[in-house]
Amino acid sequence: MGNTENKDFLLGRIRGKLPLSLGQQVRLTLLLCGPAILAQLASILLQFIDASMVGSLGAGPAASIGLVSTTTWIFGGFAMAASQGFSVQVAHLIGSNDFMGARKVLRQGLTSVTLFSLLLVLAGLSIADALPRWLGGSPDITREASAYFRTYILFLPAMQLGFFGSSMLQCSGNMKLPSLLNVLMCVLDVIFNFLLIFPTREIAGITVPGAGMGVKGAALGTGLAELITAGLMLWFLLVRSKELAVIHERGVSYRPTRVCLKNAFGITGPMWVQNMIMRGAHIASTVIVAPLGPVAIAANSFAITAEGFVYMPGYGMGDAATTLVGQSLGAGRRELVRSFTRITMALGIGMMGVLAVVMWLIAPQLMGVLSVDPDVVALGAKVLRIEAFAELGYAASIVAYGACVGAGDTLVPSGLNLGSMWLVRIIPAIFLTPVYGLTGYWIAMCIELNVRGLLFIWRVSGKQWLKHRIAET
Repeated sequence: MGNTENKDFLLGRIRGKLPLSLGQQVRLTLLLCGPAILAQLASILLQFIDASMVGSLGAGPAASIGLVSTTTWIFGGFAMAASQGFSVQVAHLIGSNDFMGARKVLRQGLTSVTLFSLLLVLAGLSIADALPRWLGGSPDITREASAYFRTYILFLPAMQLGFFGSSMLQCSGNMKLPSLLNVLMCVLDVIFNFLLIFPTREIAGITVPGAGMGVKGAALGTGLAELITAGLMLWFLLVRSKELAVIHERGVSYRPTRVCLKNAFGITGPMWVQNMIMRGAHIASTVIVAPLGPVAIAANSFAITAEGFVYMPGYGMGDAATTLVGQSLGAGRRELVRSFTRITMALGIGMMGVLAVVMWLIAPQLMGVLSVDPDVVALGAKVLRIEAFAELGYAASIVAYGACVGAGDTLVPSGLNLGSMWLVRIIPAIFLTPVYGLTGYWIAMCIELNVRGLLFIWRVSGKQWLKHRIAET
């Protein structure tokens, strides 16, 4: 039986309103979350590779990337949320077996997110020169920080289309392909960074060519990897996907309709506000940490990157929860929505709990991969061990938020994220950081993530989050 109960068979039982045992639900969750976790691992590895390669250049170049990293998250968050506004609609339509309607939303979404990404490019370029100064960076790192940010922004349309292709394939139940392509992106990033960051040099008696671009080379290498991956992602989505391929359709429109845009904005709008204010809080954290100097900035940035290995299962499980909840709700099966929410949260909390213990044990080794500066390594390891005590609460919030997105419920969850971030993290950090240094900031972060987890457990335990309605497109 196990061999016949593959992903498509089990998803078909959701859409066909056929019963699913608890074992089948767990199996389907694991089938979906496995590739999703792999995709998250590839994303974290990409950040890890960038950070470690630049970190080998010293604390200054590392600090220049760390200074603008929170702002790049803002722009990336806008791009990701724009894609989800359309992919959640597609998940609901697929759940109700309306594949024609799903392809219609996909076409409209492709046009919308492409135009949106171009607006983001213009906005980013307009602030690239002044941004590092606004963030309180010292004069010795502002030039490289601006160069990194400008290059990042120029490749943002590729990132946007990659997010769009990945989220569409995932909402259709195809988790494997986006995961494999994200692994490919990681490999390409290594190759491009190796050639672009460092100058031509001798390695084991062999002359290895290099552009010697430093920090700018890191952004360019990542951008080229994203560009190639986005092209492949869209090709598979538009040409090969059995549920969503639109390339052979004739006489169809790619012009967004008012209803589709309204649906998308109802999902994406709160996520944009959350992204702007949440990332604004991250920028505030950068401003709080920046006066501590380049070592603290680099340790903070590298520790956040290293922590990604712990929370990648949570985000992978959150992606699975979005797909499972979206298709179950589209099929009108609320009992499955609640069951899948419980299953994904339990698995996410368990996985992140185990990895938190591992992170506590090998924190110095993790930081040692990212930096050659002993002060950066020591400080980063210290704050990572503080953060290990936050991972269970963080897991609950990540997976529950993914379930809420799948239900189209983004307004209240965004409010929970915002209130927790600003009231429980940033305000205490303003007082703790000057007294205890970077340790004080991470203590505030640890407390806040546990509070946020409790808030999201409360949210999905109720009924209000399942009352969102998506209009017919």
